[in-house]
Amino acid sequence: MAAWLQVTCTGWLLKVQISPGAAQNQIVGPHGDRLKIRIAAPPSRGEANKTLLDFLAQRLGIAKKHLRLKSGAGDRLKIVEVDGLEPELRTRLEDLGRPG
Repeated sequence: MAAWLQVTCTGWLLKVQISPGAAQNQIVGPHGDRLKIRIAAPPSRGEANKTLLDFLAQRLGIAKKHLRLKSGAGDRLKIVEVDGLEPELRTRLEDLGRPG
């Protein structure tokens, strides 16, 4: 399993490093023990955090209510909590770090 993905008793923890203010939302790929993601929103007033959760929900095909920012609200290094243990969700999470 990828270093940026950790299973919990109710779902997953996704360790990410974001770059706010990008031209578009984009997953760059693994970056050390984090998944690097470019976010097309400024880092002010929580805009980048909201956009990150919206983007991940859309990419994973899940409702935004299943995602929570566990830590890093004011930092580029964040941990996102993802509810659900379905095998399909694990596959979609692992696919986030694959090129293509």
